[in-house]
Amino acid sequence: MTYDEGLAQRIREQLGERPDITEKRMFGGLSFLLGGHMSVGVVGDELIARVGPDRAEEALARPEARPMDFTGRPMRGWVTVGGPALAEDSVLRHWVTTAVAFAGTLPSK
Repeated sequence: MTYDEGLAQRIREQLGERPDITEKRMFGGLSFLLGGHMSVGVVGDELIARVGPDRAEEALARPEARPMDFTGRPMRGWVTVGGPALAEDSVLRHWVTTAVAFAGTLPSK
């Protein structure tokens, strides 16, 4: 599966020059890891974000967000965001910031 390189580049720009962020091909797309933990990524033309179980309900209330589900079972604390909402830099910034903040609470691998 391919991923939207333009969206990946916009995520890179949101992340800036952070030495603690690495990129890795995962889920048939591209993931951005913080301290070895996935935080945000691109699968196809959609964004996946790790928001954590405590913020999942709040995250799912946002436009264009739905549970992340690759296997027939939604992954708790993860969301998929697609559609026109991602065209707005402020929306993308929200998801990237939220996902990186959650990944930052996890112990480094």
